[in-house]
Amino acid sequence: MLFNLEEYPLLLLGCFLLAGYVAHVVGNKTHVPRVILLLLVGIAAGPAGFNVVPEGTASWFPVVTQAALSVVGFELGEKFFGASVKAIGRPLLVLSVLKVVGTSLMVFTTLLLFGVQLELALIFAGIAPATAPAATIDVIEEVGASGTLTDTTLRLVAIDDAWGIIIFSILAALAAALSDNSQSLLLVLGGIEEVFGSILLGAGLALPMSWVTGRATKGELTLIETLGFVFVCGGAASLLGLSYLLACMTMGCVVSNTARHHARPFHAIKNIQQPFLIVFFLLAGFSVEFSSFSTLGVISGAYIFARIIGGIVSGYFGARLAQFPATVQKLIGLCMLPQAGVALGLGLVAAERFPQLAEQIISVTVGTTVVFELFGPLTTRYALHRSGESGSI
Repeated sequence: MLFNLEEYPLLLLGCFLLAGYVAHVVGNKTHVPRVILLLLVGIAAGPAGFNVVPEGTASWFPVVTQAALSVVGFELGEKFFGASVKAIGRPLLVLSVLKVVGTSLMVFTTLLLFGVQLELALIFAGIAPATAPAATIDVIEEVGASGTLTDTTLRLVAIDDAWGIIIFSILAALAAALSDNSQSLLLVLGGIEEVFGSILLGAGLALPMSWVTGRATKGELTLIETLGFVFVCGGAASLLGLSYLLACMTMGCVVSNTARHHARPFHAIKNIQQPFLIVFFLLAGFSVEFSSFSTLGVISGAYIFARIIGGIVSGYFGARLAQFPATVQKLIGLCMLPQAGVALGLGLVAAERFPQLAEQIISVTVGTTVVFELFGPLTTRYALHRSGESGSI
């Protein structure tokens, strides 16, 4: 190489963003998910590929991860308990809770049966419930689907990732306590402190944010104010040893229900997250180690099997208990198999928190994300066709 890219971070960042643009264009023309394309570019450019990106780029990871996922968490807060979701009703609430808990429990139990370390089993059980709203919605729009199953799927993907963050935060806190060899009482107390501390921090910062947002006039620096509060929340959570994902999601929940102009900060932040996510996915691919794939094949296979079975079975019983129609009971699990950005983000959060397990966590998460992002939309399309709600054959 004629020069060291590490000495020119702005040039490197520009290349990353242009790679994201190319991935978007190619994805639209080929129907290959953009997440997959970005991961593949990151793998090709990193140590596992042609090694054209300097190793020092990995030092960007913690900052990029926290920035991207703090924004995602804030946005999920509005989807989870915002004004648009208040009318979801008890049946969907029952279905969503049982599906998330059932999937997580199935993955945890299966991995333990395969002899996976307890901390790893807890982490992957926390990652498992996350879905891929963008991929699911793309399939629904592509086939022109409409009906009860379609409506239920659209509502469910809006809140599944939020429940997933809560489950992940709880299980990650337990895994952290276990790795510290804490006594059982201290383990439980530590997990409770982290989860409720994150909720209190997010709710506390949401109050001044709601006050500022409610008094801002149209056209003022809403984006600047929003990013400032989101980054302060995420950074403060990290400083205090709390979950920045859960804290930012809580802040989004409270702001969406208390701010006078509650929609403005979410509209303002929607597009700004794209640059963060592009760099985030590229760096995720950059961190993949192919040398660990051979030893992690069993874990990946067990995770994929357990997540599929857990999602289908828990979706069936959750829909049945909530008294959804038989079509929804049988097929809702198949509609919710795609898994992408949030799952990958949770894996990177766990890798940052458990450096001794980072290689295993990243390799399994990236590998299984690729599988579910390619295979999941096919099962969603099949379920919509099977239900008779698809507008195309």
